[in-house]
Amino acid sequence: MNDNYPFAAGRGIIFYRAVALFSPAEVTMSKKGKVLVAMSGGIDSTVTAVMLHEQGYEVVGITMKTWDYATAGGSKKETGCCSLDSINDARQVAVDLGFSHFIIDIREEFGDFVINDFVNEYLAGRTPNPCVLCNTHIKWEALLKRADMMDCEFIATGHYAQLRNENNRYVISKGLDENKDQSYVLWGVSQQCLSRTIFPMGKYRKPHIKQMARDMGYVELANKNESYEICFVPDNDYRGFLKRKHPDLEQKVDGGNFVDLTGNVIGKHHGYPFYTIGQRKGLGTAFGKPMFVVQIIPDTNTVVLGEEKDLERNGMWVGKLNLQKYETIPPATKAITKVRYKHDGESSLLTQTGERIKVEFMAPVSAIAPGQSAVFYEGDDMLGGGIIFSNFNIASKNNALDRELQQA
Repeated sequence: MNDNYPFAAGRGIIFYRAVALFSPAEVTMSKKGKVLVAMSGGIDSTVTAVMLHEQGYEVVGITMKTWDYATAGGSKKETGCCSLDSINDARQVAVDLGFSHFIIDIREEFGDFVINDFVNEYLAGRTPNPCVLCNTHIKWEALLKRADMMDCEFIATGHYAQLRNENNRYVISKGLDENKDQSYVLWGVSQQCLSRTIFPMGKYRKPHIKQMARDMGYVELANKNESYEICFVPDNDYRGFLKRKHPDLEQKVDGGNFVDLTGNVIGKHHGYPFYTIGQRKGLGTAFGKPMFVVQIIPDTNTVVLGEEKDLERNGMWVGKLNLQKYETIPPATKAITKVRYKHDGESSLLTQTGERIKVEFMAPVSAIAPGQSAVFYEGDDMLGGGIIFSNFNIASKNNALDRELQQA
């Protein structure tokens, strides 16, 4: 039913194409336009492609190979969007429906940017969010570049988010299914990219999408387990990943000090890059009571521990901004701010100062980790987001630790 055309592999180069054969009489211009659909081989992107195809768009499928886990070690078989099985699942949908499907190799640019940043952020004592970085700097740019090459007016993904144009701004809002809402990871996508983006999944709930997949004949896909790990760390062992990227890292950082909030040494640790803010398990030392990572100080290889209440902060500074609903944040803007993907969000007051936003929370928030994304919402609408630079407590400025965190 199909012919396969190999292409030379390389940076950003199409290296495999699958096309279904049809007669010239079947080739007609779509009334709705031509759309490049990012297909991971999962249920959401598959239903996205089928839905747009049935709505009358001229669909072109594309699968991005971002990572080759087999070359990096690890204890788990490659899974998710970069596995051969997932690529074949995406290709099969294109063959079934008769539209072209391309596979592109972006491993080099992905590694140069996303993976290097991931490693460098941990070495700087911060907690990165590679999925946000990938969406912002790799996937959307790669999609638009190929969309232009293929004369596609639009790009589409299977993200659970909604998008509209209002007051000459493209505004992302939460998906209908709050349990699956993915707007948080999209804060960095530019207005230019959003102007050509379609999110078909945003108006549906996940159970409905699964039933649609079954009705379309993709029963196995509907029953397929979803992967929530970072694509290049499928065994969820980021410490092992760091060690493989830097074989001498453990030897260099092993034996640092655990200290309490007053600076007293209370134990030894295996190296500051292997700890994250809010961590309780895996500290390797018994302290007689639950202790949590409160601060990481890379310069002295020090990890500060405290009780759970010591993780609470009521303010933070956010930089590397990308604003969506408004060009700038109006003075004294009230918003719900999320400090991590699964965070419900907390009422806050936003004050923009140049390229940074000061966030003052109405109630304390636990485990605000520098390096993570902060995303601001007005109702269901995303105002924008940025990277957490530091956190602080407004009411306890005399505390030496809080002063140090504010200046970080």
